[in-house]
Amino acid sequence: MQEIIFTSIGWLGVVLCTIGYLLLSMGIIQAESVSFQLFNILGALCLVTIALHSNDLPNAVANLLWMFIGLYALRRWLKNQQASKKTKR
Repeated sequence: MQEIIFTSIGWLGVVLCTIGYLLLSMGIIQAESVSFQLFNILGALCLVTIALHSNDLPNAVANLLWMFIGLYALRRWLKNQQASKKTKR
C-alpha cells in the first residue's frame, strides 16, 4: 500500500510539472504567474518525495533546487505586488 501512495505522489509530480509547462507553452499562463510557479513548486515537491523514497539523491536535489527556484520567483512576485499596492495609495 505504501508503494502505491509513493508512486501516486511521483506521478502527481510529473502531471503537475507537465501541465504547468504545457500551459506555459500554449500561452495560457505566463512564467511570472503564480499558477505556473505553484505547478512547479508542488510538482517538484512530489518528485522530491518519490526520489527520496527511492534513494535517488541526484533527482531529489535537482527537484529540490527546482522547487526553491519556484519559491524564490513566487516570493519575488509577492513582493512586487505589495510594492505596487503601496505606490497606488
